Amino acid sequence: MWAEDDLGPGVPCLESWSEPTDGKVYRMYHGTSSHAAAQIMRTGFKQSSGGMLGRGVYLSRDLDKADLPEDQRVVIRVRVRVGRVKKIDRQGHPLQKTWHNQGYDTAWCPPGCGMVRSNLEEDCVWDPKRIEVIDVIRPSTEEEQANNCKLL
Repeated sequence: MWAEDDLGPGVPCLESWSEPTDGKVYRMYHGTSSHAAAQIMRTGFKQSSGGMLGRGVYLSRDLDKADLPEDQRVVIRVRVRVGRVKKIDRQGHPLQKTWHNQGYDTAWCPPGCGMVRSNLEEDCVWDPKRIEVIDVIRPSTEEEQANNCKLL
């Protein structure tokens, strides 16, 4: 189970169903393994060679997007300068893999559009330099959650 805290002013947490606005900065997440997170922390994000939206760094504004077994996964919390955003809302969209060639910095798949198996929101950011790591968060265990409830 994931929990989010308030990072303060200047880093809006846009709900996953809301379309990102060109030129804004948003809080997003990258779910991955502990090993991969350590590598990213050392060397930074790298563009994937491909994927449903082509090359780029795949992120989400939905914490539930991390789909590894709970004992292996972590989430890297980031700030993203989205730049110019292209909405890709269906398979076979004419710019599905070529959005960057048309001057866009980020491709956005809204939740429930049929593009993502989980039906959750997803973003693909072309330039890793647009992404700033905030921290790494791990899911709390059931025992930790029970202890937190006892403190209330």
